[in-house]
Amino acid sequence: MYGMVNKAVEDLVCEKFGEDKWEEIKEKAGVDVDIFLSNESYDDDVTYSLVGAATDVLGIPADQILFAFGEYWVLKTATKGYGDLMDAAGADLFEFLENLPNFHTRVAMIFPKLEPPRFEVLERTPSSMCVGYYTHRDGLAPFVVGLLSGLSQRFQQKAQTSHTVKRSEGADHDEFVIELVRP
Repeated sequence: MYGMVNKAVEDLVCEKFGEDKWEEIKEKAGVDVDIFLSNESYDDDVTYSLVGAATDVLGIPADQILFAFGEYWVLKTATKGYGDLMDAAGADLFEFLENLPNFHTRVAMIFPKLEPPRFEVLERTPSSMCVGYYTHRDGLAPFVVGLLSGLSQRFQQKAQTSHTVKRSEGADHDEFVIELVRP
């Protein structure tokens, strides 16, 4: 993963728990990088080690950390890093999700070693959408739920997400059903 991901993990931890906790997490993870370079590619194990250490140090389950990181990624990191691309990708949650493959193609021009997941809209109604999530990386479904929550906040659309098909249970991909909550 790119350094931008690890830097975002650092920013989230420092913002919510303080720099001392971040240093403790890095030490427990065996990560001796002082500064993550956004455009530098790092082994996925670095990110997984940081999340595992954060679970131990903060006493928060990994799925909750990944969810919080997904929200943070959309609301802070991605908005700051490529907000104009995000703005151009859609005017609402469903339009953005439909355009996500094109968005990832554009981001890959900035980060040539990027290995993004593939998102595919499998079904859509006026108030719900089923999205397939395809990746070679394990254990990131809670992160995706956090991303979807962050996107619903970004577009100011209340939504509930259900994880209906699970790669962790033997499927070849994950599926999420996003339902808009009407006031």
